[in-house]
Amino acid sequence: MTDVRVGEDDVARCAWVGDDAEYRRYHDEEWGVPLHGDRPLFEKMSLEGFQAGLSWITILRKRPHFREVFAGFEPAAIAAFDETDVERLMQDAGIIRNRAKIDATISNARLMLDLQPGELDAFLWGFAPASASPRPRTFSDVPATTPESVAMSKALRKRGFRFVGPTTMYALMQSAGMVDDHVVGCWRAH
Repeated sequence: MTDVRVGEDDVARCAWVGDDAEYRRYHDEEWGVPLHGDRPLFEKMSLEGFQAGLSWITILRKRPHFREVFAGFEPAAIAAFDETDVERLMQDAGIIRNRAKIDATISNARLMLDLQPGELDAFLWGFAPASASPRPRTFSDVPATTPESVAMSKALRKRGFRFVGPTTMYALMQSAGMVDDHVVGCWRAH
């Protein structure tokens, strides 16, 4: 099975993990584990937006610094960012310096202020499939989008959220445990 790789610790994992210790930890402890809470889901949505067009390991390695410069992804704090903050972030090599993605994160944080506590969590989880799909046997069985991720993207865009395309939202669904795409043979597949 080329889609599963046995690591130096003799544990079979999804092959995308490779040999990177942080990627291994992320796979084992976070990816596909149900995530709840408005702030954690806002962080995940923001980071998935920054990841668009890049590899997730790039974002994962930069995540501690992202958390630092984006005020722990507290929407109220980010909503108060101004042009000085945008310029500060554009000069920070510790994050992805993409103005459109930075602006989208700030804009999305401002939209979060209009939501009631728990509303983002309930809204996003409302798009989780009602029943589990068959376990993917290979990575070619894993879709880039699903009808649910397309619907989630459209609903978020209708509310004004940005950098929430269907592929990005499917990645969110995977990482937040709304779907479980650990392939057959991975120790996390159950």
